[in-house]
Amino acid sequence: MHPSCLNLVTDPWLPVHRRSGMSATIRPAQIVEDIATDPVVAIDWPRADFRIASLEYVIGLLATACPPRDQDAWIERWEEPPSVAELDAAFAPVADAFRLDGPGPRFLQDMEDLQSDREPVERLLINAPGDSTVKKNADLFVHREQIAALGRPAAAMALFTLQSWAPSGGAGNMTGLRGGGPLVTLVLPHESANIWEIVWANTPIGSPVQEVDLPHVFPWLAPTIGSGKNGTSVRPGHNAHPLQCWWGMPRRIRLDFQAAEGGVCDLTGRRDDVLVTGWRQRPYGASYAGWTGMPYGAGAMIHPLTPRYRQKKDAEWLSVHPQPGGIGYRHWTGLVVNSGDGQRLPASAVLTWRDARFPDIAGTGRTRLLAAGYDMDNMKARGFVESEMPLPGATDPACQEALDTLARDCVEAADLVAALLRTYVRDALFGKGTVSPDAILLAGVREQFWTHTEGAFFDLVNRAARVAGQDDTGPDDTGLRKDWLRTIGWAAMTQFDATIVLAPDTGMTEAQRSAQARRQLRMAVAGSGKAGSAIMVALKIPVPVIRKPIARARRP
Repeated sequence: MHPSCLNLVTDPWLPVHRRSGMSATIRPAQIVEDIATDPVVAIDWPRADFRIASLEYVIGLLATACPPRDQDAWIERWEEPPSVAELDAAFAPVADAFRLDGPGPRFLQDMEDLQSDREPVERLLINAPGDSTVKKNADLFVHREQIAALGRPAAAMALFTLQSWAPSGGAGNMTGLRGGGPLVTLVLPHESANIWEIVWANTPIGSPVQEVDLPHVFPWLAPTIGSGKNGTSVRPGHNAHPLQCWWGMPRRIRLDFQAAEGGVCDLTGRRDDVLVTGWRQRPYGASYAGWTGMPYGAGAMIHPLTPRYRQKKDAEWLSVHPQPGGIGYRHWTGLVVNSGDGQRLPASAVLTWRDARFPDIAGTGRTRLLAAGYDMDNMKARGFVESEMPLPGATDPACQEALDTLARDCVEAADLVAALLRTYVRDALFGKGTVSPDAILLAGVREQFWTHTEGAFFDLVNRAARVAGQDDTGPDDTGLRKDWLRTIGWAAMTQFDATIVLAPDTGMTEAQRSAQARRQLRMAVAGSGKAGSAIMVALKIPVPVIRKPIARARRP
């Protein structure tokens, strides 16, 4: 008997963990199953990128099929989640778009049966070595030929991850709707949040897709809008629906399915009677250049889960991407709060949570921010970055603004001190201007500074949030600002002394150079001189006025 086709809405395929520790494979509607007694608390893929992409997938499904119509509707479902039957009914109108294999349109695959050379299935994975790496025998950390076949569930998630985050891949291989390797930010509403609470916390307000709009939301239901010589870009309101931000399809791909009774997925170890052993692709799929989505506040929403920025006013909005060094509090401006000049904006899901949802459900627990994504160097994945940080807030808008201003100012001051530390360490080691501040050693000194002050930053912001919760008049935070100045000053001096170590055989020139650099750093973090004044101004602490001594008149 020929195995049935896999439908990613109506069939169980998502591996999960429940609070009891039990593992299960569920269909998307079952994320609310046994929610009161044994809820689903984690997605159980063996890859971090799949776990984050799965959350995106479920949020996108909710945003497309049954989003909250307004804030009241969101709160209603927060307090009383839907049943499995209700979600099944909500997803039913879009289910036909989610067939992975079989005849007719296939999920995230080109409508045409593409004719091209066959690619190994492992190259669906973003971090798999490419042709150039294999030819140069340079696959030292991620080796080739580790995965020869994927079960359909893993293949579906690999396909979704690639299409959503597609990096550049040579001529004609288009990047994802958010560019290659976007940063994904998700609100984790409290410490013990289940999967329903996580995905619902990040689901935007909207309207369910109408049947007439299905081909504009799910591009595989229609012929590919090519981007070649005579092609065009895909834009909402022009040839796409804004909801396509969840279902972008920049690559023209067809998976090759092979019946394999009792087959085993090389990635998960799970059995499947149909395996994916390869895939075919053609160049010049959809181009999402210029995609801006629907307006949100002062900016433009490229994707609800990705922060954005622009180089200057009236320039195109771009997605934020992970960078070397990971994600931490230094990225607070742009991930959690708008930048002072309005050119860096958090993901709309984060803004909606802090502006509307947190005030309505405050007290459910400590909220955190999950940030993740591939750090890409063009088409090469340098690594997958994933980190969490506290996301404190206040229920009163005025107190929230004061809290955000404090955090923004503290990060700006820390950035100034980190730059000074790097400069004075360079001066101590090599002399002025002889080595670039971006040298690996100096970059490491700066990274250590950020690492050593991260805990203190969140302690300070949490203290400010607690005070804000007790005093809706907007408390004076001058004391907190002065505490932060002492913290970053101490951290800079400690890092300098740990890096610049004088030995008995240190030459006089080197010793004098080191002593002078240390003195200048010490003066700056104490608020003296031009550099010190800039730190004080960033923290909105009065710059001390240094009065010149009055010359005494000489006696006749």
